[in-house]
Amino acid sequence: MTATWQKSACILCECNCGIEVQVEDRRLVKIRGDKEHPSSAGYTCEKPLRLDRYQNGTPRLTSPLRRRADGGYEEIDWDTAITEIAARLAAIRDEHGGDKIFFYGGGGQGNHLGAGYGQALQAALGVRYRSNALAQEKTGEMYVDGRLYGGHTKGDFEHAEVVVFVGKNPWQSHSFPRTRPVLKEMAADPGRCMVVIDPRRSETAAMADVHLQVRPGTDAWCLAALGAVLVQEDLVDHAFVEEHTTGAEPVLAAYRAVDVTDYAERCGVAEDLIRATARRIASAESACTYEDLGIQQAPHSTLSSYLNKMLWILTGNFAKKGGMFLHSTFAALAGGGGGGGAKVTPVTGARIISGLVPCNSIAEEIDTDHPDRFRALWLDSTNPAHSLADSAGFRRAMRTLDLSVVIDIAMTETAQEADYVLPAATQFEKWECTFFNVDFPENVFHLRAPLMDPLPGTLAEPEVYARVLRALDAVEESTLAPLRTAARAGLTSYAEAFFAAVTADPRLMGLAGFVLHETLGPTLGTARGTAALWGVAQLCAMNQPASVARAGFTGTGFEPGNALFERILTGEAVVFTRDDHEQAWDYVRRPDRRFTLEIPELIDRMRALADEPSSWTTTEFPYVLSAGERRAFTANTIIRDPSWRRRDAGGALRINPEDAGSLSVTDGDVLRVVTEAGSAVATVEVTDSLQRGHVSLPNGLGIAHPDGTPGVAPNELTSTRHRDWLAGTPWHKYVPARLEPVAG
Repeated sequence: MTATWQKSACILCECNCGIEVQVEDRRLVKIRGDKEHPSSAGYTCEKPLRLDRYQNGTPRLTSPLRRRADGGYEEIDWDTAITEIAARLAAIRDEHGGDKIFFYGGGGQGNHLGAGYGQALQAALGVRYRSNALAQEKTGEMYVDGRLYGGHTKGDFEHAEVVVFVGKNPWQSHSFPRTRPVLKEMAADPGRCMVVIDPRRSETAAMADVHLQVRPGTDAWCLAALGAVLVQEDLVDHAFVEEHTTGAEPVLAAYRAVDVTDYAERCGVAEDLIRATARRIASAESACTYEDLGIQQAPHSTLSSYLNKMLWILTGNFAKKGGMFLHSTFAALAGGGGGGGAKVTPVTGARIISGLVPCNSIAEEIDTDHPDRFRALWLDSTNPAHSLADSAGFRRAMRTLDLSVVIDIAMTETAQEADYVLPAATQFEKWECTFFNVDFPENVFHLRAPLMDPLPGTLAEPEVYARVLRALDAVEESTLAPLRTAARAGLTSYAEAFFAAVTADPRLMGLAGFVLHETLGPTLGTARGTAALWGVAQLCAMNQPASVARAGFTGTGFEPGNALFERILTGEAVVFTRDDHEQAWDYVRRPDRRFTLEIPELIDRMRALADEPSSWTTTEFPYVLSAGERRAFTANTIIRDPSWRRRDAGGALRINPEDAGSLSVTDGDVLRVVTEAGSAVATVEVTDSLQRGHVSLPNGLGIAHPDGTPGVAPNELTSTRHRDWLAGTPWHKYVPARLEPVAG
């Protein structure tokens, strides 16, 4: 009998393309794109076709583990694990305060459902500090977005006349629907123009009409020069700026002061090419930009985000076909759209942006004798001992903690340092979802049904959190009982009872995920872990009523939220909001619906470029290492099985031919890469895609597996010292290094 095709989604990048899967004996035997998915429409890249390597390619954890005094681990039952962990968390809270308990993670590229329940545990413990991987990538951009207009922007790449990719290689990193077909269509259309700003001739740069091949680390000078040409040659859309922005004059004045000739020389791009590119952007009927880790993990990352956004703002490319847009949200990934930056960490005083502690600061907030240091660490579906800068330093910090707990499917590098390891069901063994919902004019949310039962001994994260919260007596039974009764009467009765309870006791809002799990959850059968999404659906409908109604979820009171919740429980992707281009203005979080262009500290930093150095290499470390290049078969550490890589299995060190010649190496030889943080031996791949003095290693390698540990773990070479001055994001793409021959 032929296996049934079941709907799910890819979990390897934030696109979460819809897929259909056939399962036999717990194996994902066939995978194809889901043509009915409203966003991806049947498209997938090659990576999800090998998702069985995630499901079955890594030895699974099937019992809670507790660290012994000798450093080894022993299996314990779930009741023992939950009881001990809850008691130790409560003891730290009671003695030192809940603000000494730090939460990191809450899901990777595809497992965000547990986050709502994790927030309930944080509320019960009085946790004040948390973070996740966004804080080593996106917080600089979040800060800029928050200050400019209060939300997240994305581009209409499918229809734009001009697209500018800044530090972005979407051929490999994707990030928007149907990425490769859209890129091919763009490249084949003589009326359109693709611009890439990247020190490397990436796959996308090779397709581009214009490649501004900047020197590593000099993106800010290139972006400032582009904006200066717009201002100095009077290519600005003055009507747009006048009608839709405030604080423009200080920005324009800073651009007038830019010496375009000098900045072109600094970034290594011909001045004529910069001027021609700026003119092409300004003359286009529509233009949009996309920035990514190439600038967000490099010098001047926050400033570069600001300068990038000025390109489309000053040319009026917002709220129109082919332009940029703000969009609806199903659930916020971080602490809202305000950007923040006023709150700081207790030990080092690092800025907290969108509620996230900078990743470069976490170890410093732990490994110290400061009285306000973090004393406990809860890590959910994340692997910072591999993914954060200075992995060795993070491991040392973990060993100083009073308590560390990891939830994961495998014994990761981080789990190997924890006091307790709790085994999770995989993303295909439980109800799961992602909150990377950034599409426009139709935004899509996909709650994925499990493809198989959880492996015996494992639990889904909602149940893990619920058990810990029960052990903490987080909510009295007298509060839960009437809500259970209301839930049995239907969603309308439940909504009235739930919001009445929250109004009477506002403390319950912070514990909402747990309350929903314990009261509404039992009425949902095997989908109990999805109960928190009822609250999310209600808030989505309340906060964006017109957009939700245009998507077909109508009615009065709680009816739209209830209808949306019932629809997502079908396990298929759902269009939850529908807008037109003009309605992008509705998402500007300003009373006057105008962009606030003046950000004084970034304007000051922009002016300072004129006198700042544009290179940070030294005689000791003359090369620039990009540590963590996205390649065809890399996906962070989600897939640990090395056999999934059909090419570049060992993660080669890519190097320019002239540099290889000077070092007398060729393809297949080895070199030692040395940085201030450490050293590693890598196999050489010679390529003219890199400039002289620039080398790269891929992300996602150097992870432990019974079949071997190929490649270099890049963060054994990175340092927390190199970070953005404002957001604290690491310089993973600009690591000063030297290369040495390997004897024998």
